[in-house]
Amino acid sequence: MSGHDRAAYRIAYDRVMAKWPADRTALPVSTPFGEAHVNACGPRDAPPLLLLPGGGGATSASWYAQAAGLARTRRVYAVDLPGAPGLSPAGDRHPRTVADLADWVDAVLDGLGITSADVGGHSYGGWIALHHALRAPARVRRLFLLDPTQCFAGFKTAYLLHALPMLLRPAPRRIRAFLEWETGGAAPDPDWLALQEAAAGFPAAKPVTGPRPAPDALRALRVPVLLLVAANSRTHDPWEVATRAGALLPLAETAVLPDVSHHALPQSASPALVRRLTGFLTAA
Repeated sequence: MSGHDRAAYRIAYDRVMAKWPADRTALPVSTPFGEAHVNACGPRDAPPLLLLPGGGGATSASWYAQAAGLARTRRVYAVDLPGAPGLSPAGDRHPRTVADLADWVDAVLDGLGITSADVGGHSYGGWIALHHALRAPARVRRLFLLDPTQCFAGFKTAYLLHALPMLLRPAPRRIRAFLEWETGGAAPDPDWLALQEAAAGFPAAKPVTGPRPAPDALRALRVPVLLLVAANSRTHDPWEVATRAGALLPLAETAVLPDVSHHALPQSASPALVRRLTGFLTAA
């Protein structure tokens, strides 16, 4: 779309990235779908952890509240999604299928020199992470999912209706109104909110969508999974998500996070979230 202020967007992006640890470095990684922008921090010899953000204006910057804590035991790699808001520019070829997205994740890992990694994803990033684990389980050591969408339950109708005006005619005020509705008016970090608003009109490609993973495929997954669902999520029924995941995934640990909504994750989550994630990732 024309008219997007790229300079203002970059300023807003960098302002949130300033909240990351001081050792954070940006890594360009070549993939078949364009260059992936990866933000990395933590000891270089620590086990790798790949983080996938939600869709829309989320970006890798949204992990700023967890980056330092996770980097105590992991080399953290947070990537911007291809052709979406962020700093991963759209290539000549854009992912069009679930297989393409799995290939993109493989290419990011290959470009970083990683054979297998722990993987975490929020929302749409959780959907990508789960599909990748189903297609390439040998590359995923442990998987955590933060309120993943379209994995174990569908969207609520009310959520789709509230999101529609923002999707049809993106504007900062519509993004703000939508986030205020979904989070119940919880005050977000102003810099993070400014980045979401700056994403209005971003020249993004159409995201890959598809059905939920097949139940038989989920039952066959032998990767340890931690599923954390937002109790106040208006995106889907959190209890339905937790119940279905617990019934289908053989190596799953599930919990419902109190006092947080879907779009307040991960940046506005309690500090206890890092302790929960670190405990899962470092378990024997």
